[in-house]
Amino acid sequence: MNVERVVADRDMERGAFRWFDFVMAAFVTILLLSNVIGAGKVAVIHLPLIGEWPFGAGILFFPLSYVIGDVLTEVYGYARARRVIWAGTAAVLFMAFMSYVVVALPPAPTWTNQAAYEVIFGQVPRIVLASVCAFWAGEFANAYVMARMKVWTGGRHLWSRTIGSTLVGQGVDSLIFYPLAFLYAEGWTTHLVVVVLFTQWALKVGWEVILTPVTYLIVGWLKRAEGVDVFDEGTDFTPFRARV
Repeated sequence: MNVERVVADRDMERGAFRWFDFVMAAFVTILLLSNVIGAGKVAVIHLPLIGEWPFGAGILFFPLSYVIGDVLTEVYGYARARRVIWAGTAAVLFMAFMSYVVVALPPAPTWTNQAAYEVIFGQVPRIVLASVCAFWAGEFANAYVMARMKVWTGGRHLWSRTIGSTLVGQGVDSLIFYPLAFLYAEGWTTHLVVVVLFTQWALKVGWEVILTPVTYLIVGWLKRAEGVDVFDEGTDFTPFRARV
């Protein structure tokens, strides 16, 4: 199938895409999984010559949202990636609100799992705020860098765009989340916040590097399936709109 070079905001009304909704659903699903399943658990692995190394289990999920964000921007353009980021932000806010409501509901006398439920689904408002702000800013930084670099490179060297945008996006995410969530919190020294910040940032970027071949396969397949290759020339990059 031929792939048509398309200029975003000028030629994008050519029809609905067949796979866009599925990619958006995958993005939101992984985002929610990273907050529900992975956020509350600290896991540990044994590294040769180093020993046991603890890490937040959410790192298995959350970096994948940046990979899918790269795919969205590369294949469908910044405007559609922006729409998906807003959908993800709304989903996380709704999840946080419903978690608060459900945890706050008085348990039945015969139900004895309230304490465990609070541990798993209880949301600390400060961490929720930090998570939403960091995700929103980091994803938009990632999408912006990805789109601009695609124009600068003429669509060549996809690896440089995926890694470069992740360096920036995950950097913004980490710089916002860890200080906002943990700085001056009980048990957290400034040094520990800085160490965790840069460790998580490096691990997340490392995930992107490892998954680069997978990103190439997905991007190539989607471009052929959709028949387009979107370039954001003349795009309005404001994050404060959801309309394509």
